[in-house]
Amino acid sequence: MADSKMAVTQWSPEFVKELLPASEKTALLYHLSYLCLANFPNLERIIRSRAVETQLLFGSSDATMLKCILTSQNLVESLFPMLVKAVEKNKAVLAIKFLEKARVWIKDIIADVDKIVEKYDLHNNDVKSSTSDVYKEKCDTDKKIKEQDQELKQAESALNTLKSLHQKTIEELAETEQKINSKTQEIQEFARSITKTSKGLGIFAALVPFIGLIVKSIYDAVHDPENIARMKALEAELNVYIADKTALKQKEWQTQLQLIDGQMKAAKASFDLNSIPDPIYLNEVQSSLSKIQAILIQLKHFWESVAVMLDSLEKKTFVGEDLVEDLTELKDEFLASIEVAKQAWSIFGAGCQKASVIFKLQTKDSYKFLEVSPSSLNKEEWEEEYKSVKERLENIDPPKSVPSSVKPAICQ
Repeated sequence: MADSKMAVTQWSPEFVKELLPASEKTALLYHLSYLCLANFPNLERIIRSRAVETQLLFGSSDATMLKCILTSQNLVESLFPMLVKAVEKNKAVLAIKFLEKARVWIKDIIADVDKIVEKYDLHNNDVKSSTSDVYKEKCDTDKKIKEQDQELKQAESALNTLKSLHQKTIEELAETEQKINSKTQEIQEFARSITKTSKGLGIFAALVPFIGLIVKSIYDAVHDPENIARMKALEAELNVYIADKTALKQKEWQTQLQLIDGQMKAAKASFDLNSIPDPIYLNEVQSSLSKIQAILIQLKHFWESVAVMLDSLEKKTFVGEDLVEDLTELKDEFLASIEVAKQAWSIFGAGCQKASVIFKLQTKDSYKFLEVSPSSLNKEEWEEEYKSVKERLENIDPPKSVPSSVKPAICQ
């Protein structure tokens, strides 16, 4: 049943936890950029244009999420019931027909997500180009300022220190993420080696492509003490890395808040000097957009993995002799797998529904600040609005994923 091309995935239906802060930060960082470029009409126009493009991109992302929702519903309400009937009636050819339908659905989603990812790539390049435009105008403006205020120098010095600390934390986080990916891959390979010896587990793995449930099924079905001990050891190692990642995310968020505070001080000093602040917030916009893009890339890979597993299920089980010869023996396991799959895919669909709501909110309300030019604000109004946006940024919590036990950790 299982082969070298099959792989359980660490994709989690809780991906929306990463999407929400990234999308919220994008709007708030645009707002800060907009405020910092007050009294520079050309730069205001550039920021407004890029922010509107982001709104449109989020609208397209919402449409893709809706397609994921509908496909998840089709799997739960259409494909799985049809597969149950096919198995109960011993009609392998009918099951193949149903799986072909599912593969067409998934192929369409992969193509749609691929297009959205390309749009994010192009848009991020546009934002990067806008950042360069700001730097150029800043350079031209700063040539007219012969002396920098001492407060600005101190703020910039402190800002550079915070940048270094923040960058170091990001590097530590990336290193820990790599360890998690490596350990997850090790667990996947071990799980595959076990599913090769059990046709029932192989069918379960194809229909329920979430590693936490795969591992649980292995514990329930495999009684070899050596295999169980090995799996528990791997889980324990992964839990350590996930705990490290959670702690580093909190540290990264705290340093980012300190960095934002330092940026505010430098921006205020530059504002007082009539100088253009560094377009730091635009760089952060690019970072947030990249995080959303990365989530969508993972979504694409997830669907690709599902397509491979369904293909393997068809070829190894329905086209081959496995189910034909062992149908009586495997029927109960297959039908039980279908029930778990329906629950898992329903949860995944709910996650996509939450993501759709997030994108809708971003396209509807989060960019209303564009309706008012920051150059129309006096100094007190500017500082009040800046403070308000900064406070909202501080209230965006990073995803919390400290596992209370082994099982939740493996679902990260």
